[in-house]
Amino acid sequence: MSAMALSEARHRRRPPSSWDRDSSSSSDRYSKEAKAEKNDNEGDRGVLKWVLPMVVLGMMRHMSAASNIIHDCDEVFNYWEPLHYLLYKSGFQTWEYSSEFALRSYLYLFFHALVAGPASLIYNEDKVRVFYAVRLFLGLISTITETVLVIALSRKYGKRMAWYTLAMLCLTSGCFFASFLPSTFSMYAVTLSSALFLLEEYALAVSVAAVGVIIGWPFSILVVLPVTVYSLIRGGFKRVFLSGLLTSLSILALSVFADYYCYGRWTSSVFNLLKYNVLGGGESYLYGTEGLTFYLRNGFNNFNFSFVLALLFLGILPIARRKYAPDLLIVVSPMYIWLAFMSLQPHKEERFLYPIYPLICVAATAVIDSLPDLFRDKYAIEDSVIVKIAKGLRPVLLGLILCASHSRTFSILNAYSAPLEIYKHLGYHEDAGTGSVLCVGSEWHRFPSSFFVPSYVSEVRWIDDGFRGLLPFPFNSTLGGTAAAPPYFNNKNKASDEQYLHDIEACTFLVELDLKRPYPARGTDSSKWEILAVVHFLDRELSPAIHRSFFIPYQWQQKNVFGWYKLLRRIHKTDVDQV
Repeated sequence: MSAMALSEARHRRRPPSSWDRDSSSSSDRYSKEAKAEKNDNEGDRGVLKWVLPMVVLGMMRHMSAASNIIHDCDEVFNYWEPLHYLLYKSGFQTWEYSSEFALRSYLYLFFHALVAGPASLIYNEDKVRVFYAVRLFLGLISTITETVLVIALSRKYGKRMAWYTLAMLCLTSGCFFASFLPSTFSMYAVTLSSALFLLEEYALAVSVAAVGVIIGWPFSILVVLPVTVYSLIRGGFKRVFLSGLLTSLSILALSVFADYYCYGRWTSSVFNLLKYNVLGGGESYLYGTEGLTFYLRNGFNNFNFSFVLALLFLGILPIARRKYAPDLLIVVSPMYIWLAFMSLQPHKEERFLYPIYPLICVAATAVIDSLPDLFRDKYAIEDSVIVKIAKGLRPVLLGLILCASHSRTFSILNAYSAPLEIYKHLGYHEDAGTGSVLCVGSEWHRFPSSFFVPSYVSEVRWIDDGFRGLLPFPFNSTLGGTAAAPPYFNNKNKASDEQYLHDIEACTFLVELDLKRPYPARGTDSSKWEILAVVHFLDRELSPAIHRSFFIPYQWQQKNVFGWYKLLRRIHKTDVDQV
């Protein structure tokens, strides 16, 4: 009886599963693979401590805050100018901030006012310091979010992956230049949300993503979608969903109250923006259109060969899937989604790529880190010569990418910083007296904000140099300030008759770009204008090919297409008589 039971037990024994067969039959092979991976990861054990990444990133973000140029007039007129108005009751208003349209969130501005408000009290009339205090605050946020990402990568994939990503975040031009915009705030949120996902803090990851979408840029929901979906699956649907929902409702409520306080009516700038661009068929094409390759060219501009490597991330997954799939694929996948979606939109701007900048760095780093895997023989015990060469190429390739990025970064800072520098000279001419008028012509789009205009200048006015689009107007306190819906604003980009100062004689100062054109510039008459300051400037419109190249030798530029940014002061008859 016992013999029969024993025989039956033998017959009922579970046949080996595919997992068992793979494990047993390839134990030899697995040990070889493990040995190869162990050799490859010598010195890559342990977790990177947070202090060093924080210090290094902090230094680079401080350098960026102190030296970065302003890359987009939208940054000035939609964010710096309204912030200046909240602090000093003067500044320019765009049609998006008209109460009639209410497309821009004041909650986002209040977030920056947490630093700008106290800074304005500390520095009093020195408004430039307030400007840089806000920049330093944003740099601190960037430092914290990127440090968490580096630590998460270190814990998940080892020190080498973390070190390489840290180097990319610090020195690639794109990460260095990203600035004061909702798309940048979304970038901070995407960075932190991705890091929390890798650290398996799924509820927090979804909450941070919600903050980035609502306070920052609603369209960035596409960038956080993969992390949000997988967090709901892995972290317990109910807990993660409630965390995201409560955060979203809280931030939305704050946004509505902030908009009510400033616009003077119950409205939601988040809903208005979505309605204008999606439901209302927004006419963003009125502000320029570009072809399908625009973001590919700009991605290469700001990340050079690391952008190409980032796009190749999917290609290395068949080889490196045991190392990176699925978590890193989930984190990096928004890069492809966002590039595809934004490339299909007719209106394109470089800043629209900001939310995926850190993901480009992570994807490129993963490809560089996996180079030896492309040539490794899984049956070999020792690494071949070509694998050893691939290992040596990793730091070389990273070094080339960072050198090219360094070249572009410092060339841009040298060649395009004139608008910031020329306006700083206004601080040395207070003898012009209160009530002075600063006039700006075709260079209105390079105006660096009212933070660079001293208080003795009572007005900044545009003069007609041929532009026929709608320009910003000063906030009108008589009509209600932030709650105003001025009649001269429209959403069709049609110029208003009131936007220009027609009496040039009223100008005390004039900012002008002299490009050696065949016809004389407005300020060339030395009997009417005296030159107060001159700064060299490389005009992008004169040299689009140079601007689009990632490597711009400063010395070469200096000999070719420079113009002069000039600050001029009107010579009145009384001045001449006194001389």
